[in-house]
Amino acid sequence: MTGLLGLAIVFAMVLGGYLWGGGKLGIIFSSLHYEMMIIGGSAIGAFIISNGMHTIKGSLGDIRRVFTGAKWKSSDYSDVLILLFELLRIARNNPVQIEEHIENPEESLHFQRFPRILADSAAVTLICDTLRAASMNYDDPHQVEEVIDKRLEAHLHHSLKPSHALQNMADGLPALGIVAAVLGVIKTMSSIDQPPAVLGKMIGGALVGTFLGVFLAYALVGPFATKAQEIAEDDHQFYILIREVLVASLHSHAPNMCVEIGRQCMSSEFRPSFDDLDSALRNEAVST
Repeated sequence: MTGLLGLAIVFAMVLGGYLWGGGKLGIIFSSLHYEMMIIGGSAIGAFIISNGMHTIKGSLGDIRRVFTGAKWKSSDYSDVLILLFELLRIARNNPVQIEEHIENPEESLHFQRFPRILADSAAVTLICDTLRAASMNYDDPHQVEEVIDKRLEAHLHHSLKPSHALQNMADGLPALGIVAAVLGVIKTMSSIDQPPAVLGKMIGGALVGTFLGVFLAYALVGPFATKAQEIAEDDHQFYILIREVLVASLHSHAPNMCVEIGRQCMSSEFRPSFDDLDSALRNEAVST
């Protein structure tokens, strides 16, 4: 919603201010199609050259998330705490039984209760791999903690690639706008024998290229990249929460204490109250 609001404000202020100052949209629209072809087409081509297919697809997903928001909602944070509590409780009371849940999470009733979490391979593998490592009786829990940290660092780096690619695209757009403007000037100079009125329109059309390059960079693509990076970092907090709970369990804390440690580490935007989480955990314990 905020993305659409921002776009509306950008276009209203830029075009509205231009019209209020006496500008005419005709000169912009008459040049828009070929200037946009030069700038937008070359920017997309350079983007494809610079990035792999996975990053390109990720960038399209990031643009969509600018309007839809972060993947993980407040309810998902509460759900993963409940899931981790139950898995840690099983691992503590019956270490053998936990194997069936971490070896085949798709068939686990505990995972199936939370389909959004189950559908995320990164979250599921992080939980299962860490619990599997813990069941191997590592002498040093810090070793497992270090492995988790490196894994999350790699995950964040991978998640930020699309937004960095969009930012690189934004950085190049002003220069591509100048390219379009120079081509327009070249076209104008080839028609130097035309009357001033004609030359004025041609020069104005050439300057539209400079305008588009700067406008696209700083009013559209750049802000999209910044927002996409913010969303990726916000979504990464979900995996940080899983890490905090699992690391606490590696240090032999009780399941309810592990979950409370995770809750305390959460952003206030998503953190459930102690009473709400405690009530949910009690209901979970009773139901199982």
